[in-house]
Amino acid sequence: MKVEVKSKKGLRTVLSVIVDKRNIQTKMDERLKELQKEVSLKGFRPGKVPPEVIKSQFGKSIYGEVVDKILRETTTKAIDEKKLKVAGQPKIDLKQFGEGKDLNYELQIDCLPSVNLKSFEKFKATSFKVKIENKVIEEKLEEIAIQNKQFEEKNETENAVNGDQVTFDYSATVDNNKFDGSEGKGVQLELGKDLFLKGFDEQLIGVKKNDTKILEAILPANHPKKELANKKTKFQCKILNVKKPKASKVDDNFAKLMGAKDIKDLKSLIEKQILSQYSQALNSITKKEILEQIEKNHQVDLPQNLIDQEMLIMTQNLKQEEKEKHKSNNEKLAKSRIKLGLLLNAYGEKNNLKVSDDEVRNEIQKQIKGMPGQEKMVLEYYQKNPSASQSLKGSLYEEKIIDLIKSKINLISREISTKEAEKIIAEFNKPNVDTEKSKITSPAKNKTKSKKISKK
Repeated sequence: MKVEVKSKKGLRTVLSVIVDKRNIQTKMDERLKELQKEVSLKGFRPGKVPPEVIKSQFGKSIYGEVVDKILRETTTKAIDEKKLKVAGQPKIDLKQFGEGKDLNYELQIDCLPSVNLKSFEKFKATSFKVKIENKVIEEKLEEIAIQNKQFEEKNETENAVNGDQVTFDYSATVDNNKFDGSEGKGVQLELGKDLFLKGFDEQLIGVKKNDTKILEAILPANHPKKELANKKTKFQCKILNVKKPKASKVDDNFAKLMGAKDIKDLKSLIEKQILSQYSQALNSITKKEILEQIEKNHQVDLPQNLIDQEMLIMTQNLKQEEKEKHKSNNEKLAKSRIKLGLLLNAYGEKNNLKVSDDEVRNEIQKQIKGMPGQEKMVLEYYQKNPSASQSLKGSLYEEKIIDLIKSKINLISREISTKEAEKIIAEFNKPNVDTEKSKITSPAKNKTKSKKISKK
């Protein structure tokens, strides 16, 4: 194999590669011998088909298979020989090929740039520490109590009102025909939440235990079966039970139901949970502040193919007109992502930072503990999606890099109230088309239903 640098411009290098025809012929002969054991043709005993017969029938496809393998092997060798650091997938341009000929091709490679890191010591950023007030803890406790309220039997003569829990069986029809999913048993609805179908709850107001009632509702536009989307549907409902909410007593027993030892422990867990949510949101702001300074203070040449790939990922779910409309801004964001990725990776390599498999496993276990009742689902997700584990490893690596940078810069600690934290988060979330940032959720606006409080 002969490798020469044909041209070099900026980060793009073009290599000329020639593979001798004799080497190709040797690979062809080896493959024909392998196929002799596998091919079965009429008139020949198994394993006894002559190579020339196999070649006459399958020659073109065998040659293609052999050349494909040679291209994979020789491109890697050529890159290693010239000691190139490749960014993205190299492009192959075949110049000459065919049986009895040398294989001649050009390899277009976009190389990773050399990164010259500057000192981070003069950088400044703010680290926020939030003081969680008792009022905030009490409000959260009240919210949890409402979300986890208990119900008690109503008198059989009492009608259902908003806030009551109605349990029923139903049989549904569209145009007098049943359909897949038209039967429901033991369905429970808390009236007024409108969680089933729009307008369904209000038609159950006034029912009593053992009533039978026919209701009408429109199936959703996104129904899995398109033919049922937006269809008017009749529901024949048999009311099994009507319950009314009973006042939640927030005491030690309630705390135990929530996974705590007692009410004091529950309040402590709530405080830790709220603090964790604020810390996560505010750490994102600190990180953004650091990354902006790193990007501003470094100049890096970027490989065009990485920019193109990043833009493709960013816009894969957008319509063509949206892609065109925001092309300039998307390209700017893509360049920012790649530049920061290269700079952070260079800093990680310089400081010999690594993430072990044990660290990834420990993080997965932490996530599992933080999702009580969904442990199996989380574990199976990572087991079935190796790319998810790899992505998690990347996040942990970036986290290590940011933590090390924080230890080197002038990090100013600032203690704030939850009200101040809300103001800072709201300001950060204000739209800015020139800046890439993911919106962060304020703990005050996080209304996820709490079943049990995690002790992670």
